[in-house]
Amino acid sequence: MIALLSLYADLAVGLVMLFLLMSLLVSGLNEAFVRLLSIRSKFLWAYLRDTMDGSDEQGKSWLPAKVRDVFAALPFQRDPRPEFSDQPAPSDAAPAPTAAEEAPAPMTERLYERVQEIDHPRTGRTSIANIPPERFAVAVVEMAAAEPEGVEGLLGKLQELKSPLHGHLKGVWEGAQRDMDRFRQGVEIWFDAEMQRLSMLYKRYVKWVVAVLGLLITLIFSLDGVEFAKSVLRDNGYRAAVAAAASGGPEVVEQLKVKCTQPGESSDLAGCITETLSSPALIQALGNAVVSVSVPAEGDPSVQWNGGAWWDRLTTWTHWPGFLLTYVALLFGAPFWWDILRRITGFKRS
Repeated sequence: MIALLSLYADLAVGLVMLFLLMSLLVSGLNEAFVRLLSIRSKFLWAYLRDTMDGSDEQGKSWLPAKVRDVFAALPFQRDPRPEFSDQPAPSDAAPAPTAAEEAPAPMTERLYERVQEIDHPRTGRTSIANIPPERFAVAVVEMAAAEPEGVEGLLGKLQELKSPLHGHLKGVWEGAQRDMDRFRQGVEIWFDAEMQRLSMLYKRYVKWVVAVLGLLITLIFSLDGVEFAKSVLRDNGYRAAVAAAASGGPEVVEQLKVKCTQPGESSDLAGCITETLSSPALIQALGNAVVSVSVPAEGDPSVQWNGGAWWDRLTTWTHWPGFLLTYVALLFGAPFWWDILRRITGFKRS
């Protein structure tokens, strides 16, 4: 009974480890993709431009509504972020431009002026991808202080610009009964709720990228979850045979010799056992990729093109149930499988 439970535990840990490693790979590729294209930062500033300045000159929303546009138009065609500035935010509220002066900067530009001290030292566009609600509320208060009439003047300018932010701030101002401190707290609460809603929308879009990356990883590595489970069970059986041989079982020794004298395998019993045990099921599963890496007992690792065998696996329909199992498992994500691994192994956070 104990041996059976140990067998099931090994099988569970092996499957969870496989799914965890592949999920981490998917997450890493997704994060690299997002950082390389600055999608998270562009997503935030597209929302801010829609909320503070409205649509662009063509009447289009800065924040795309379709998944395809989020990962096509937003990264490559339209950059809603303000230009990066290495100057700190002014210590005093700058006076609002008069009618005789040039047109005032967009509201997002004025907001960036108040929060740019949290920006990273880069050239080109800003890399700010998150604005704390407290900092946003203070920036709005500072923008209001730049107006001769305070918050009323800021609301009037927003209304003149037909900014969607006018309705939100007017409601907060009226609810605060024109008290500046309560107004700041109200803006903070409103912006925090908006960021939570925006985060949920962003995660909904990112799930599609994760789904595509999970499918590519499954097919590139040709990960058959069912085949991997069988390999784990075979590994356990082989280890049991080696343990029995070490205890002096002559029948088991003969069985191991038969295995090690098969064509293409070493006739050295000790070498054969070492070679087999050094290539567990996880290593064998990852070795089915279109490009595999082999680590010989002597010499340097080598990279091999495995295109023929990889294509044969993909075109064999009996592998597809295992591919489907692996793909669905990767959709759960690395945090899910890490939590499962901790529960199985009893590992606790320090």
